[in-house]
Amino acid sequence: MKGKYDKHIFICTNDRGPDNPRGDCVRCGGLDIRMRFVHLINKYGLRGKVRANKSGCLDVCEIGPVVVIYPQNIWYTGITVKNVDEIFEKSIINDEVVDHLVSDEKTWISFEDLRKK
Repeated sequence: MKGKYDKHIFICTNDRGPDNPRGDCVRCGGLDIRMRFVHLINKYGLRGKVRANKSGCLDVCEIGPVVVIYPQNIWYTGITVKNVDEIFEKSIINDEVVDHLVSDEKTWISFEDLRKK
């Protein structure tokens, strides 16, 4: 069965407020990141095939902003709007992973250590 979109990009735009020690992705640029993805989707004529959605908390704001791409289940953490074009070209257009940005086992171990503090 095929879903409505070929690719679905979720960008965390969670807002916890300025005093929350966990931080949040909206203050780290989540909305700007999403808008850049939307711009590129339109520029490449992929509207209706690729969707960039604002998402609520993806539970890793400490290492955000977070972008998740499905159906490949690619997680990018700690990105900026400057990373979006590279992610779009590699992961959306060419079905590749941006190795130096993708979250891997080391990312998740560091995240768990950060959470324990």
